[in-house]
Amino acid sequence: MRSTSEQADGPDGRGGGAGGGAGGRPAPEEHAYPDHWEADVVLRDGGTARVRPITADDADRLVSFYEQVSDESKYYRFFAPYPRLSAKDVHRFTHHDFVDRVGLAATVGGEFIATVRYDRIDDRGRPASSPADEAEVAFLVQDAHQGRGVASALLEHIAAVARERGIRRFAAEVLPANTKMIKVFTDAGYTQKRSFEDGSVRLHLDLEPTDRSLAVQRAREQRAEARSVQRLLAPASVAVVGAGRTPGGVGRTVLRNLLDAGFKGRVYAVNPGLGAGEGELDGVPAFPSVAAVGAPVDLAVVAVPAERVPEVVADCGEHGVRGLVVLSAGYAESGTEGRARQRALVRQARSYGMRIIGPNAFGIIDTADDVRLNASLAPEMPAAGRIGLFTQSAAIGVALLARLHRRGAGLSSFISAGNRADVSGNDVLQHWYDDPATDVVLLYLESIGNPRKFTRLARRTAAVKPVVVVKGARHSGSAPPGHRVPVTRVPHATVDALLRQAGVIRVDTVTELVDAGVLLAGQPLPAGPRVAILGNSESLGLLAYDACLTEGLRPQRPLDLTTAATPADFRDALAAALADDACDAVVVTAIPWVGIEGTTEVLAASLREAVAGSGAAGAAKPVVVVHVEMGGLAEALSAATSTRPVPSRTRRPTAAAPVPVPQEAPGTPRAPEAPEAQEARGAGEAQEAPEQAAPVRNIPAYPAAERAVRALAEAVRYGQWRRQAADPGRVPEYDAIDEAGAAALIDRVLGERGAGQESRGVTLTTDEAGELLGRYGIAVRPTLPAPGPDEAALAAARLGYPVALKTTAPHLRHRPDLGGVRLDLATEEQLRTAYAELTEALGKPEELQPVVQAMVPRGVDTVVRAAIDPAVGAVLSFGLAGAASELLGDTAHRLVPATDRDAAELVRSIRTAPLLFGWRGSAPVDTPALEELLLRVSRLVDDHPEIVSVALEPAVVAPTGVSVLGAAVRLAPPPPTTDLGPRRLPSY
Repeated sequence: MRSTSEQADGPDGRGGGAGGGAGGRPAPEEHAYPDHWEADVVLRDGGTARVRPITADDADRLVSFYEQVSDESKYYRFFAPYPRLSAKDVHRFTHHDFVDRVGLAATVGGEFIATVRYDRIDDRGRPASSPADEAEVAFLVQDAHQGRGVASALLEHIAAVARERGIRRFAAEVLPANTKMIKVFTDAGYTQKRSFEDGSVRLHLDLEPTDRSLAVQRAREQRAEARSVQRLLAPASVAVVGAGRTPGGVGRTVLRNLLDAGFKGRVYAVNPGLGAGEGELDGVPAFPSVAAVGAPVDLAVVAVPAERVPEVVADCGEHGVRGLVVLSAGYAESGTEGRARQRALVRQARSYGMRIIGPNAFGIIDTADDVRLNASLAPEMPAAGRIGLFTQSAAIGVALLARLHRRGAGLSSFISAGNRADVSGNDVLQHWYDDPATDVVLLYLESIGNPRKFTRLARRTAAVKPVVVVKGARHSGSAPPGHRVPVTRVPHATVDALLRQAGVIRVDTVTELVDAGVLLAGQPLPAGPRVAILGNSESLGLLAYDACLTEGLRPQRPLDLTTAATPADFRDALAAALADDACDAVVVTAIPWVGIEGTTEVLAASLREAVAGSGAAGAAKPVVVVHVEMGGLAEALSAATSTRPVPSRTRRPTAAAPVPVPQEAPGTPRAPEAPEAQEARGAGEAQEAPEQAAPVRNIPAYPAAERAVRALAEAVRYGQWRRQAADPGRVPEYDAIDEAGAAALIDRVLGERGAGQESRGVTLTTDEAGELLGRYGIAVRPTLPAPGPDEAALAAARLGYPVALKTTAPHLRHRPDLGGVRLDLATEEQLRTAYAELTEALGKPEELQPVVQAMVPRGVDTVVRAAIDPAVGAVLSFGLAGAASELLGDTAHRLVPATDRDAAELVRSIRTAPLLFGWRGSAPVDTPALEELLLRVSRLVDDHPEIVSVALEPAVVAPTGVSVLGAAVRLAPPPPTTDLGPRRLPSY
């Protein structure tokens, strides 16, 4: 494909001197190198590439790259045979002004694998400068790298660059036979026009992002990042670099664990110190380097001192290793020098297209029958199961593996990422989202590098399978050593609330993580909160009953089978409870029989029989068991509890293959398929139906009623979220919204007062805030200054009695408990008296800054806030006004843009919500008006990212209507976001 300017110059370089620009223009003005355009991206096959601007220093790289492109690809690029680039061509393609002419390259190992460039043109197709807003775009991808999604990634990045430089449209001319390039444009999701002119296809793309372009981008991101993790978990060959000559040591331990697990691929030991004749360690071939292996190596486990890791990475990268598990310590967890070493490690590995688990990692495990990978320090291979486990801490990883083993819960895969310098929880969520071998995701996180992206991915994953998270280091105020995370102003409690909004099951301890995981992996989701309780101990049944009430469940009165109950009695009672339409879940309590041996196994068999029978009778219901001093019961329940043998697990399908739909829990509606999932399958591609095996029905057992009920309650809440996720609500359209007028006001204020205020922002005056909010139909009651009693009287006369007299000094603002507010002043005499009392009690008028405001209908004082955080995005918050709510932290949060369902839940989710709905006989307030106010604020901050904070305090909600009495708005240039724009890996 060629650009218009090339039509003028010709592919052989005619029409411009060595120092000339496109079409004979003067040489472009030099601009600073835009290093923020540099990015690492994950390609379709899971490898990585570096995207960066092309500079004058790239002449040799460009020539070498072009020599490796086939004649056919060159013909498609220039519409004519063109075997080599002339010196003029090289100069032209490597000299850019980074404004009107821009070139980007995708590189692997420092060498070009693809290029893209644009030239700004006018409406007649001639070279131009701003304010022209169209550009001609052209791509060239090395044949060996075609099909990896390189051009699609470059299109995302060159489009973002163009938008930054004021370009709104791309034009491209493509030969009809160049179907791959045409598909890159048509599949991108942008609004486009196509025409056929002079034997070529002419395409015009509007670069404004659309819902479809965003969905396509995210589908490609998911497919690529999932594939990159799958390549790590299912390698065909593994080399352990740093395997010692003698048993013991980290490397030799991992080598032994790989062999003991029965890894199905090839294993190599690598030790640079091996001498002649030392060609084997632990029965596997041993070599002094990866290069010496002489065969493909997919995964390298690195267990050498940190100072030797760079040479190992180079050895691996030069010989095509796809990924690294770096167990070596001595990186960011060790201080400043280690952080620099970690940054260099990531840059070096990515330059070769490799991804990294670690450094300071514990390792990875995949239990699939045709993989059997234990590339970790775990001495035993976990049993195969349906749980995916991710941890950042090695110690916690060891503890969780042990606890899950004791509970009889198997794993599909395990990743302990250490410092998670590269592969993070976001990447494994992408993988487990459509992994048919994983039904439940368990995450232990000490930091969240990109909360906005994590929330998005968690919401999508939670729509098809449970995601359970325990967050460590919640109260330390900083990320653990070695974890690079963006600075965020959002409190931890707010992040927790946003995760719950996304469907994440948030628990506080690793014990609760395991408790919830074994229930969700072995039992169906409950259809509701109604719980039956039965057992042979009345006291234990009452404890379970109380625990249900505490967790917000609806328990039936416990059925006491008495201590004389036999296992057959348990079976019959459980079967009856499971058949009861008034029951959604069952808690079985059991204490040991006195003087009777062997009843534990019999009881377990009886409970399994009842559960198996219920599956055939109707919708399955979850069952949990609470046992006291019956140590063998948990093991007996977790053993052989399937109604038929579990099918063998095999390696998961590749990212390019159709992915089976995860099996839904009975009684739970499936969330509608996301557009990105549809795009990932391809237009018109049928989705294969998975083989449906009978679900494994492990019955989880707990040593305490509270633990069992808490896990069950989390399942109930998650099931409710899943059902609601099928209808997330809508973002309503309202009248009386002047988006253009608000934008003009924001531009004017930032233009006049925003210079030099990038860090602090600009706080609007009272009048400016009222005008801006008014553009979105939010009326703020006028407030008039009252520097003296006479001015107060004049203000009251203007507003009309009755009025309120309030102090606005910072130390008294919104503090009615300090006596700085006088209400219902019906006459001038009352106003003057109140003014005198106020100044006598609290200070001089110039200190108090009094104001007068008209009275509004009595109601409930609330606070509505919105703030934009660089890491999380825009957050809408709601709570009642007053010290009590602030002290208790009784505030609810939702991500912007909020839907009508979000607004309704926001109002009802605070603990003090009953005050809005007629508590103790008071009149219910106008919650629909309150919800509309929340949605208008959400729309305001979503439309204008320059609005970094809004506070409406108080907003008085009366039986009819809502009145905003105070408003504060702060503006700043739009903050950078971490989940918008083209795909990119976190940078170092």
